[in-house]
Amino acid sequence: MHSLPLFLRLQDRPVILLGEGEAAEAKARLLRRSGARIVSETHEAALAIVAIEEEETALAAIARLKGRGILVNAVDRPDHCDFTLPAIVDRDPVLIAIGTGGASAGLAKTLRQRLEQFLPPGLGGLAMALKDARAAMKARWPDAANRRRAIDTALAENGPVDPFVPQDADAVEKWLSGKQPTIADDFVEIPLASTDPDDLTLRAARLLGQADTLYHWPDIPAAILNRARADAVRIPVSEAPTKARPGLSLYVRWNK
Repeated sequence: MHSLPLFLRLQDRPVILLGEGEAAEAKARLLRRSGARIVSETHEAALAIVAIEEEETALAAIARLKGRGILVNAVDRPDHCDFTLPAIVDRDPVLIAIGTGGASAGLAKTLRQRLEQFLPPGLGGLAMALKDARAAMKARWPDAANRRRAIDTALAENGPVDPFVPQDADAVEKWLSGKQPTIADDFVEIPLASTDPDDLTLRAARLLGQADTLYHWPDIPAAILNRARADAVRIPVSEAPTKARPGLSLYVRWNK
């Protein structure tokens, strides 16, 4: 992973923008959408965007800003960027950012356009309904691991609140008021035949994304383990544990 994706809250915060023309105007529109205050180079700010076409002038501006400890995005100069601006799918408050590390803005745009076709316009409403239901979900499933698995089940394909299917405004309420499946601890063995994460079965990929704990052989590649949630516990082992941790545990081994 070449960069750490972050979502910055820029409402009423200053961002330096240097340059003129179409590129600068496009960045200005994006900054205004985020609520940022666009300021000149003389102001104090944590971020700056340099959209200057002339090479020598742009490089000089980049050097000045970095000399002040400011993180810089240099338009069309990926080697000089401290951060890049992704293509964005906006279903407020749901945001999907697509970046290529500056390799190809065209590719990021095409991916955004394709994803737009699959995401219902009301996805943001579903997100807010889930937020409003946090207290009810905690009361229903006091244990955090069980609560996470119940939510994963509800949001799964063909689940009662499948995010890829247009939902009624009361879909979350109906889900919580209905009969819920029993959520119990589970232990699943995942045998791997390849070091390539693209060779994972759909089931294995889904379980990796849901697991609370990964018991794995020490030589399982990070590229596969990284398909799990960042907060999933990872425990190297040489054989299956006799007693697993609570929640959903996986035993990831080679198929030998």
